Amino acid sequence: MPVDSSPAVSSPHAASEHPTPAAPSPWGNVVLAAILMLATLPGRTQGLGLITEYLVRDFHLDHVGIADISLWATLIGSAFCLPAGWIIDRCGLRATTISILLPLAAVAFVLSISFNSVALLFVLVLLSRGLGQSALSVASITAVGKSVGRGEGWAMGVYSALFSILYALAFVAIGWATDTHSWRFAWCGVAIGLVIVAVLTACFLREPARAAERANSATAPAAPSLTLGEALRTRVFWVFGGATALFALVYAGIGLFNQAIFAEHGFDATTYHHFAAVSALWALTGQMLCGWLSLHKPMPRLLAGALLLLGLGLVALPQLQNRTELWIFAGAFGLAVGFVTVIFFAVWGRAFGQAHLGRIQGAAQMVTVFASAVGPLLFAEVQKSTGSFSPALYTLSVIVCLTALTAWCTRLPGQNI
Repeated sequence: MPVDSSPAVSSPHAASEHPTPAAPSPWGNVVLAAILMLATLPGRTQGLGLITEYLVRDFHLDHVGIADISLWATLIGSAFCLPAGWIIDRCGLRATTISILLPLAAVAFVLSISFNSVALLFVLVLLSRGLGQSALSVASITAVGKSVGRGEGWAMGVYSALFSILYALAFVAIGWATDTHSWRFAWCGVAIGLVIVAVLTACFLREPARAAERANSATAPAAPSLTLGEALRTRVFWVFGGATALFALVYAGIGLFNQAIFAEHGFDATTYHHFAAVSALWALTGQMLCGWLSLHKPMPRLLAGALLLLGLGLVALPQLQNRTELWIFAGAFGLAVGFVTVIFFAVWGRAFGQAHLGRIQGAAQMVTVFASAVGPLLFAEVQKSTGSFSPALYTLSVIVCLTALTAWCTRLPGQNI
């Protein structure tokens, strides 16, 4: 923080008598927020995608059945986003986060020992979605958003890259535990990991809001702190919220049925684990690159480029014939994931300020969670009626490219180009 050298200090000892408290470094919270985002894995489509085929087998379901459970669990679970943001803004981040992590750990453990009951499976998936994908995601992105303040795209890139590395490692570890032991063994390990994260949160997470606001007031112009209602009345909220929701729909549909989609093109059952790890590592590159570019280029243009890359990838996916082409697709898909992830985390504070960031990010997260609920069911219904996932991929590619054009024509407040 720069020292104020103005003549307002009348005594050479005045500054030492009333020192300005130094704001703590935000990087500890950035690292812990990345760990918190990793902890959302058992409630995310990609996490559940690791055990989807086992759930289908053990609970005597088909793809449409598991997609129905995912849809309704995610739709209802999305309602956890708004109260999570409100509670964080009102009651603080640390206690709220711990109160999410411990029940989520209990849910993961109960799922690992459950048998046969589809009703119980629905309740457990619902709680996983609501606590993990919704509430804990809001806590994670609010922790980093309030800690780094306005306009810190580079910090958002580092945060995104960190949890991408953690995700890649987690996919490999859970895949190994599932292949060598069982999915139940793997999910019990996930529950233990969540308890460890709760302990880390209690010990190391700092309440970021006041420190971040002091740092901002000393180093940057005042942010336009819009309320949630004011943000909802802007075009920026719905362009960025709608674009990331569309991305979430595509990502969830592909994530849940990755194994089945790849099987259409002759890839074996282990391909999903490798694809997830490779695309996550490419996402890391995209996140770091987007974090740097966001300091120099308008976010709407970056979002448009990421969506265009995704749209072209969706067209290419049904044409894949060999592993080389699959890895090329994994790279393009991962880069798009990386860009959209950083933009989603960084844009809300930059556009709307810090005062109501928890509520605004909660609303944005709710929109994306809602869309992620629709994605798997859409893919499953298309596959059931046509015998292939390809029609869904082609149609969504057109919609994604049109959304890219809309994003290109959008401006953030104060942006001249």
